[in-house]
Amino acid sequence: MTSFLTLFYKELLRFWKVAFQTVAAPILTSLMYLLIFAHALEGRVTVYENVGYSAFLVPGLVMMSVLQNAFANSSSSLIQSKVTGNVVFMLLPPISYLEFFSAYVLAAVARGLVVGAGVLAVTVWFVDLPVRAPVWVLAFALLGSAILGAMGLIAGIWADKFDQLAAFQNFVIMPLTFLSGVFYSIHSLPPFWQSLSHLNPFFYMIDGFRYGFFGASDVAPATSLTVVGVSFGVLSLITLAMLRTGYKLRH
Repeated sequence: MTSFLTLFYKELLRFWKVAFQTVAAPILTSLMYLLIFAHALEGRVTVYENVGYSAFLVPGLVMMSVLQNAFANSSSSLIQSKVTGNVVFMLLPPISYLEFFSAYVLAAVARGLVVGAGVLAVTVWFVDLPVRAPVWVLAFALLGSAILGAMGLIAGIWADKFDQLAAFQNFVIMPLTFLSGVFYSIHSLPPFWQSLSHLNPFFYMIDGFRYGFFGASDVAPATSLTVVGVSFGVLSLITLAMLRTGYKLRH
C-alpha cells in the first residue's frame, strides 16, 4: 500500500497546491452560470412541480463541476508527466497498474467532490435546495467523478501533447456535459433528441444526482445507477488494459 498511498498523496498535493486555480476558479464559473441563467429564465421555465428553475439548475451545475474537474485532474496530471518526461519516475518503481489506476482515479474523485461541495456551498445561498435522498446524491457524485477520472486517464494516455488533450475535452467531454440536461429537462426536447439524450451516459449521472435533491427525475434512479455503474466498469477495464500493456507509456 505504500506505493499507492504515496502516488495518491502526490496527486492530491498536485491540485491542492494550486487550489486558487483548480478549486476556486471552477466555483466562480458555476456561480456565474447560476446568476446569468437564473436571471434570464427564472419564472419562465418550470421543470418539476413546486421547483423553481434556479433550484433545478443548482444540482446540474454541481454535478457538471464534479465531472469536469475529475476529468481535468487525472488527464492534466498524466499529460504533464508525459510531456515533461517525469512519468518515468512512476513507471520504474514497483507500482502495479492497479495501484496506478486507483491513485489517479481516487485523486480525481477527491478534486471533483471538493469542487462540487464548494459550488453547492456557494449556490445554496441563492436558492432553497431540499435534499430528499442524500444517499443517491453521494452515490452518483462518487460514481460520476470516478468515471471521469478513468476517462481522464484514457485521454492522458492517448494524447501525446496538450493540443490533443484539449481536443478530447472540447469535442468529447464538453458536448456530452452540456447536452446531458444540466440546463434543461430532456422532456422539453423533441422526440428525436430525447431518444438521442438517452445514449449519453452523462445524462444519467446528472439526472440521478438531481433525483437525490428533489425526489423527481426524467428516468428512474435505479436505471440511471445501473447505466452509470456499467459505464464505470467498462471504462475501468479499458483503462486497466491500457496501463497493463503500457500503451503510449512504455516506449
